[in-house]
Amino acid sequence: MKLKHDHDFKVISLPKLNGLTPTLESTALKLMEEAGELAQAIGKFRGQSGEVVRMDENKVVDRMAQELLDVAQVAVSMMFVLEENYDIDLEEKLEEHIEKLKFKGYIK
Repeated sequence: MKLKHDHDFKVISLPKLNGLTPTLESTALKLMEEAGELAQAIGKFRGQSGEVVRMDENKVVDRMAQELLDVAQVAVSMMFVLEENYDIDLEEKLEEHIEKLKFKGYIK
């Protein structure tokens, strides 16, 4: 996907997973599950839940990165479902998303 903007982008390519038949519902539920695991890494493992932290900071941050990539992978899987099963043009949606970010002042 090529964008026609001068903005700073972090480009991460994630694959379409094989052997799965995800639906919007199953990917939405999986997305919430993975977001919960990310929240656990941020909260529990950093001592925000009131529990004693038994992981050092480097391991906690590494765990956060792993969980964040799991969230991203499921989001990408959901995008494949939208494209393949619902004829959504994600390139068009990405352009609309960029315009929305500009309108809100998040990017110039």
